[in-house]
Amino acid sequence: MATIKDFEDLQTWQMARELNKRIFSLTLYHLFSKDYSLKDQIRRSSGSVMDNIAEGFERDGNKEFINYLSFSKGSAGEVRSQLVRAFDYKYVSQSEMSELKYEYKELWKKNCKLYNLPQTI
Repeated sequence: MATIKDFEDLQTWQMARELNKRIFSLTLYHLFSKDYSLKDQIRRSSGSVMDNIAEGFERDGNKEFINYLSFSKGSAGEVRSQLVRAFDYKYVSQSEMSELKYEYKELWKKNCKLYNLPQTI
């Protein structure tokens, strides 16, 4: 297996980046774009998912990396909760909410598999 030298090469960071772009796109639509608080909150949370993966990778040692993966998982939970709120406010459809929630859960499962982590930290 090749050694990964940059966080941009991490498959889970790339997945988090793609999810972040999808969240950003969702918040551009009329009703969602007018809810400045929720729009900013979900954008920050989805950005934190990828940022924490990057920050943990750049830290010294696996223990800190795993700690930041845990922070990333927490941010993903925030995004999932905010997606439910966006659905409740009729900013996103049931299918958009469900698909994105599923993909954020899959991101965590992939982190667990790649780094031999328990499903819960």
